[in-house]
Formats: sequence, C-alpha cells, structure tokens
Amino acid sequence: MAKECYLYKKLNNNLVQCETCAHQCKIALGQRGICGVRENQAGKLLALNYGRAVAAHVDPIEKKPLYHFLPGTDTYSIATAGCNFRCRHCQNYDISQYTKKWPCEIIGQELLPKAVVKNALELRCPSISYTYTEPTIFLEYALDTMKLACDKGLKNIWVSNGYMSDQTLELIIPYLDAANIDLKSFSDKFYREICQAKLEPVLNNLIKIKKSGVHLEITTLIIPAYNDSEKELKQIAEFIFNKLGADAPWHVSAFYPTFKMTAVPATPREKVLQAVEIGKKAGLKFVHPGNI
Repeated sequence: MAKECYLYKKLNNNLVQCETCAHQCKIALGQRGICGVRENQAGKLLALNYGRAVAAHVDPIEKKPLYHFLPGTDTYSIATAGCNFRCRHCQNYDISQYTKKWPCEIIGQELLPKAVVKNALELRCPSISYTYTEPTIFLEYALDTMKLACDKGLKNIWVSNGYMSDQTLELIIPYLDAANIDLKSFSDKFYREICQAKLEPVLNNLIKIKKSGVHLEITTLIIPAYNDSEKELKQIAEFIFNKLGADAPWHVSAFYPTFKMTAVPATPREKVLQAVEIGKKAGLKFVHPGNI
C-alpha cells in the first residue's frame, strides 16, 4: 500500500520537494526521488513502500552492531526496499538498490505496523530494529511502528547512514532508544564518489543524535585504498572523541569484495586491529573490531 509522505512541500507546476533526507529531492509528476520509493502522484508525494517488508528477521542485537544496548538480547529486524545512498560496496544491494531500476514495482510482503509489533512480542524480542536498507526512506512505516512499539514497552533501534533531515530527526527522536550510524569515511570525496551523498549532513546528525540522549554507536567499514589511511582513521577517531565523547562505541569492520567493488581486496586483519589501536590512542573507551 502507499501512504502520503509526512515530510514534503508542494511547489509550482505539480513539483513536490521531499524533506525526508538531506537530498531534498525535487520530484516531477510521475517521477520518484533518489531512493526510488517516494513518488509524485497527482501532486502528492507517496511512500510506495509503506508496510511492504522485504525482510523481517530475529537477530542478535550485536549483529546491528550494538554492543552496549540490551546486550545478549534478540531484536526483531525489518526493512523495505530502497535506499537514499548508492554505495558501490553495499552488502544488501539486492534490496537497497533494487528500486533504482526504473520503472519497477515495489517488492515486499505486507506487514503493517501492528503486525510488526505483534511479531516482536510473540517472538519475545525486547526491541525492534529498522535496518538492512535505510530506515529514513521508510520513515512513515518506521514511525508508525515505533509509536505502537513504545506503547507496548518495546525499544526502537535505527541502523542508518545518518542522512536524514532535521525534520525526520525531530519526528523520530521521541520514540528512538538507540542507533548505530555509519560514518563511512571522513572524506567528502568518498561520500560523493562511492555513495553519491555528502559527508557534512552525517557529521551534523551524529552530533544531534548524541545530544538528544539516544544511545549511539558508530560503525566504519574499512575499505583498502579508499578510507584506510592512518590519517583518515585518526580523523574519524578524533571526531568521535571530541564531538560524541569517549564513551561512544566505535565499530571498525573489515570489508569483503561485493557489488560494484569486487576488484577491491578484503581488508587485512592487521588494518582493522590498527584502527582499534588508533581509536584507543584517541581516547575512545570502546573500539570493537568486526568481520575478522
């Protein structure tokens, strides 16, 4: 089913401007935004992915990864198709990038917010995670579910690229308990060329989420020759220490060849362990290696 988007404005000549993420797409009649799931129909912006889950699984919370929030518990994880990034190394490209094939139908089985919460309770998961693709692009679905989850005493978790708009943050913060945000690089060039996005909105949102009191953990996937220099790893570690605090957990993970970066070698174990040491030297208390 489709639902009218919560955050957009109408412009002249049947144009609409989506205000859900930092792209702020201007969308002509009959067209979709960068995410591929928000379409201008008759001058209204509709979320075509509402209630259309492409994934619904029980995961250990550590898989998000979250090591310092409800450790040892399971979380009920959901996602829809689509993403507002076009990462060349996406591990879930089959569902995140599917909607970029224009025109396309929005895949997924109907799983409405009430059913999501019901499933989480029946499976004895104390939390729901909005993950796998990008929860910002299924804001309406996620937010409606988050409100119901709060009413039932469940916690809400976002695993995100951090590219949401200020308005989206304002909507979700009252219902958001924890987040893991990707800080993919400290280079705007990397964000532009590898993700087709920008660095600054991510940095700003990390600071805002931390200040809101939401539990925050950060993940960096280390890709050889792209973001693995000692200088850049130090920049990331120092940003986390100075802006997010010594207690902010940093997950540094190894890359494995995938999608459009199959020619790039896997990250050596030693490089991940070097990043751990860089984080500790910067003053971070919790630096966790991953995928090694």
